[in-house]
Amino acid sequence: MAETAPFAQLTILEAGARALGVGLDHAQLDRFRHYGATLLDWNERMNLTAITDPDQVQALHFLDALTLVPAIRAWCHDEGYDDPTLLDVGSGAGLPGLALKIALPRLRVTLLDATGKRVRFLQGVIDDLALRGIGAVQGRAEELARDGEWREQFDLVTARALARLPTLLEWCLPFARVGGLLLAPKAGDLAAEVAAGARAAAILGGRVRRVEPVRLPDLPGRALVLIDKTGPTPKGYPRGGGLPKEQPLGDEE
Repeated sequence: MAETAPFAQLTILEAGARALGVGLDHAQLDRFRHYGATLLDWNERMNLTAITDPDQVQALHFLDALTLVPAIRAWCHDEGYDDPTLLDVGSGAGLPGLALKIALPRLRVTLLDATGKRVRFLQGVIDDLALRGIGAVQGRAEELARDGEWREQFDLVTARALARLPTLLEWCLPFARVGGLLLAPKAGDLAAEVAAGARAAAILGGRVRRVEPVRLPDLPGRALVLIDKTGPTPKGYPRGGGLPKEQPLGDEE
C-alpha cells in the first residue's frame, strides 16, 4: 500500500466539505488519504496530474470534485433516487467520479477513459479501497455514445477539463437518459462558452438549466454548469472524425 503520510492531515478537504454540507467520516477520509498517496506514487511513473503538492491535491482535485455533491443530492431528492448511475467521461485520475464515489457510496459509478494505463490505475485504486458499485472502462466517448448498451443509459453524466462546453456536450449528453442531468465543472469567464453550449444543447436534446458559482475560497472562479436531458439525442450525434472539437455545434451560428 502506498505511503499515506503526505495526506495525514486533510484540513483543506474537511473544511471545504463542511462548507458544502458534505460530511466525511473517518473511513471516507482514510480512503481519500490512500487515494491521494496512490495518485502521487503512480504519477512518478506516468502522467496522471500536474498537481503534486498534497494541499493542492486536496483543494484542486478532491474538494473540486465534491462541489458536485449538492447538485447531485438535489437531483436525487427531486427524482426520488438514492442510488443513481453516474458516468465520468475522460476520468483521467478519477476526477470527479472516484472522489464522488468515496463521498456518496450509493452512487453507481462508471469511470471512462481512453488510455489503458489510466484505467489500470483507476481499477487499482478501486480494488485497494474495496469499493463496490464502481468500475473503470477503457473506451472513446465518441464511439461508445453510439453504442446502444451505453447510449442514454445513465442518470448522471459528468466530465472535468475535457473540452469547451459545446464539444463536451456532444461527447457526453448522448450518454444521459431522458430526464437525466449532465454536470460540467468549469472555471473562468463562462458567458460566451455557456451561450454556445446552450445552442449545442438544444440540438442534442438538452437544456442548460443554470450555472452555479462555487463559493469556496480554495476554489476561486469555479462554477458548475447543469444541463438537463430533455429529449433523445438525434441519431447522428456525436459526430465522428474529430468534428465535435473541430466544428463545435454551438459555434456554427
